[in-house]
Amino acid sequence: MQPFTIQIPQADLDDLRERLSRTRRPPRVVHGWERGTSSDALDTVLAHWAGPFDWRAQEARLNRLDQVRVDVDGLGIHAVRAGTPGATPLLLIHGWPDGFFRFEKAIPLLAERFELVIPSIPGYGFSDRPVDPTGPARTGDLLVGLMTALGHERFGVHGGDIGSTIGEQLALRHPERVIGLHLGDIPFHRPRALPPEAATDDDREWMARLLAWEQTEGAYARLQRTKPQTLAVALEDSPAGLAAWVLEKYQAWSDGDALDVYSLDELCTVLTIYWATRTAGSSVHYYYDNAHSELETARVEVPTGVAQFPRDLLPAPRSSAERWFDVVRFTEFDRGGHFGPWEQPGLWASDVVAFFDQIRA
Repeated sequence: MQPFTIQIPQADLDDLRERLSRTRRPPRVVHGWERGTSSDALDTVLAHWAGPFDWRAQEARLNRLDQVRVDVDGLGIHAVRAGTPGATPLLLIHGWPDGFFRFEKAIPLLAERFELVIPSIPGYGFSDRPVDPTGPARTGDLLVGLMTALGHERFGVHGGDIGSTIGEQLALRHPERVIGLHLGDIPFHRPRALPPEAATDDDREWMARLLAWEQTEGAYARLQRTKPQTLAVALEDSPAGLAAWVLEKYQAWSDGDALDVYSLDELCTVLTIYWATRTAGSSVHYYYDNAHSELETARVEVPTGVAQFPRDLLPAPRSSAERWFDVVRFTEFDRGGHFGPWEQPGLWASDVVAFFDQIRA
């Protein structure tokens, strides 16, 4: 374990600005978001990223967090540590297209009750990029190794987006290590594998929404699951392309217009981390590894809490969640989207606290 400080080379930042200055855009089409990323929204983000955005100020802010890099099975894993030493350890697992910063606003709200460990998934941000395939099960094993290295034998887990599947697999493979599992969503591989004859009305309604979503919004996931290297070339070479790819998801998955929900500095910080660490490509390769890896499919018997926000991708009915998880708490919020801890840190943190209080009792 080594202390870690973010320090992007100035040459990389200069190269980024120079590339942004030479952006070649497609012929302009009058549209909103129905054809993809809004040209007007992209104009706003790119102008800020190439102009007034101050990465060094954001870097200094992030470096006020206690960060480490830990070698686990030959991979360097970056993690933020926060909270109260000796309190209940809690592992927070992010998704795509975000990172450890998904939880930044919630850290002060959890700090008195938990000893927090917030890693960057291998292939994301300041963690190493895996050479070998690293799907949810393998990632869960690596994060258990991280927690062991940090001195935590038993701990709670929260996961959102792909972090939900990683948390699920971790709880299935290492149940003796997990105090409780808190999820932001139910992994999609569960309803996809459900035999039609076993489905309830709730299941069928959820699966119908899943099929409709895949037809209208799921093209990104299908591409990332099947041909990630083709996409990786574009994301690694064009900051404007990276911004368009990521911004579309923040718009589609948030509760409100992305430029209202997040500040321009926040959006450009996300983009700079992906760009400067060269993990835009490796992050989408994770989807391929996920699709081509074997997952544990037994029922999770670790006590589970589910906290779903209404503008998330596909909130699941409780009856479906209970088919695969020992659900002891199920919360449906009235506002918020996919990036719950970032969008609604107060609501999200209060549910995390309530869930772990409940299972302790």
